[in-house]
Amino acid sequence: MILSPFEWTIAKRYMLPGKGERFIALVAGISLVAVALGVAALVIVMSVMNGFRAELFDKIVNLNGHAIIQAYGGRLDDWERVLKDVRATKGVVRASPLIEQPLLASFNGRVEAILVRGNTAEDIGRIQDKVKAGSLAELKPGSDNVAIGKQLAQNLGAQVGDVITIINPQGRSTPFGTVPRQIAYKVSAVFEIGVYDYDNAFVVMPMKDAQTLLLSGDSIGTIEVTTNDPDNVGTILAPLTRQLQGRAVVTDWKTINASLFEALAVERVAMFVVLSIIVLVAVFNILSSLIMLVRAKTRDIAILRTMGATRRSLLKVFVTAGFCIGAMGTLVGLALGFVFLFFRQPIVHAVEIVTGQNLWDPSIRFLTELPSRSDPVEIITICGMALVFSFLATLYPAYRAASTDPVQVLRYE
Repeated sequence: MILSPFEWTIAKRYMLPGKGERFIALVAGISLVAVALGVAALVIVMSVMNGFRAELFDKIVNLNGHAIIQAYGGRLDDWERVLKDVRATKGVVRASPLIEQPLLASFNGRVEAILVRGNTAEDIGRIQDKVKAGSLAELKPGSDNVAIGKQLAQNLGAQVGDVITIINPQGRSTPFGTVPRQIAYKVSAVFEIGVYDYDNAFVVMPMKDAQTLLLSGDSIGTIEVTTNDPDNVGTILAPLTRQLQGRAVVTDWKTINASLFEALAVERVAMFVVLSIIVLVAVFNILSSLIMLVRAKTRDIAILRTMGATRRSLLKVFVTAGFCIGAMGTLVGLALGFVFLFFRQPIVHAVEIVTGQNLWDPSIRFLTELPSRSDPVEIITICGMALVFSFLATLYPAYRAASTDPVQVLRYE
């Protein structure tokens, strides 16, 4: 398909129709814009969906690990030995004890459902970069200090330094019945993980304080596990699953968030297929513009044939003319897509201001900002698909041009 200087000159002439062929030029321009918009739409949507999945995975795993080991009955009395066995398992890079219990919190008459998390000092330090106000330094065993999510703080109307009351409905038994256990805690820090469900419910405190609040003694209910290969976490933890059978259940991140990630995977494939149709429709514009060009240039093609131009040369000329429209549209669409992704958050805010609607409600979208993560393989696939479609669209018009019979065309000239 290497073009000779003669073929390239003719191809450039046909890519820039003259004054009498403005309608053909208009159709070709529309074809270029359509391909660009189709490619841009694919790049934007696939990058956003990849970013959505990646952000969710990073934030969920950062807080919950790749798997959790939950004791039957909520109490794992010999957790130190189990923790030692977990850390000794091949492929496990980190394992931490964890206490997690849904309770209630109140402040100034407001009551909210919360999820109390008792963590080690090391695990508490992992959310240091998520702190929006206050400090985690005060979260020490016995200090009665806690860190709460940003959305929970807004719902309660609490700030750093305020004292909230955490209510444990189980409490202690008395002659008059079970009295809920209520303990006051000072809010020493407010954090924002970026996942609405977490920021709306989590209350983090030292593990000893959580054991005191829940009256669980020295036992815990959960061990959080991180492996070196999250995609094969089930295989890595299979020996532990067999070892702890009947005492605890091992649940990996795929199972915990199965419905969410499966829905994202299905939606991702569906969006790719639907948006690919946009590119296909744009390519039909290239087909129609080339057909019109061939019909308009029938006499010129016949003259070129009489001057010695071969069928192969004419085929390459028209394939090049159409393919260049698709290639330029692909490059423009790629650039447009990356520009949109770079300014995605200001664009979302601008649309919200114009429409008066909240397009990115974190209570529905899980994340607080529109994410984006471009996959080079997908970008190459999108560009390759657009170029292949463009090439295929040129074959029929180019074949018609190459099949022109100069004798029939010039008979009455």
